[in-house]
Amino acid sequence: MEETWQTGLREAFRDPRDLAALLGLELGALPPLPPAGAFPFLVPRPFAALMRPGDPRDPLLLQVWPAVSEGSVSEGELSDPVGDGPASLAPGLLRKYSGRALVVSTGSCAVHCRYCFRREFPYETSPPSAWAEQLSRLRAETSLRECVLSGGDPLTLTDSVLEGRVRDLSGIGHLSTVRVHTRVPVVLPARATQGLVHALTGTRLRAVVVLHTNHPAELSPDLFRAAAALRDGGIQILNQSVLLAGINDSAEVLEELSLRLWDAGILPYYLHALDPVVGSSRFSVPDDRGRELIGLLRGRLPGYLVPRLVREVPGADAKTVLAA
Repeated sequence: MEETWQTGLREAFRDPRDLAALLGLELGALPPLPPAGAFPFLVPRPFAALMRPGDPRDPLLLQVWPAVSEGSVSEGELSDPVGDGPASLAPGLLRKYSGRALVVSTGSCAVHCRYCFRREFPYETSPPSAWAEQLSRLRAETSLRECVLSGGDPLTLTDSVLEGRVRDLSGIGHLSTVRVHTRVPVVLPARATQGLVHALTGTRLRAVVVLHTNHPAELSPDLFRAAAALRDGGIQILNQSVLLAGINDSAEVLEELSLRLWDAGILPYYLHALDPVVGSSRFSVPDDRGRELIGLLRGRLPGYLVPRLVREVPGADAKTVLAA
């Protein structure tokens, strides 16, 4: 039987005009739409329900609304802004940092954020059939302690597939942690099923879920319940955000985000400087402004609620910390 979250994904908006109509917005009030292209529109209805009707500057809407500027390449923008290609150990298996490796588990997502740094990733080169080769290489890399499941979004995979993947990883003796990077519980909170909890925690491996939440309006009561289900199952939850112009580039918004995350039992972890993927310039915030914001947060919040402002630099042996 189809799960509620799968139904939600199937019924998601796939035409921005339909979302505009739901919000009571005329297309003329919104950034001009680009021609139909390679990066389609996808927004689940539970996420759309958090947007303010009649507000063309709603911060959730701005994250997902396609704009004609996506077709322009600004200086410094790249198809692979984080150096995934050179970090490949095997199809869909990346190693950038000591002690951990990342599996591009799927090309599917539950929402298409317009600033996505992997929007041009060649997912066809890492099909599900690559899992056996990925496992073989993970076994051979004996210095690894942690495997990160990313994508796309790994929580678009079914509980049974995830359970199998985690079980396979638990058979690699030098691994101790499985980490999942996901936005699905934010846009489809029904994904936090007991089956998911069991899939992630049913082995000896520690389970960590890193959510991607950018604005306090994303922390709905349903997300609070989803986070509680994960925490109650013994999963550590962290959050990473992207600093986005016109969306969360204010101390007030970032302060509220950290406080709301803490209320939900989620620890702020990283605030990422925008990865300069092709067509993303409208979201860019200068580094000096980012540093200023972290300084303001330090004066307003306890240290454990101030995320580190970081940038991913291709070839570096760790995230580059811009401010902490």
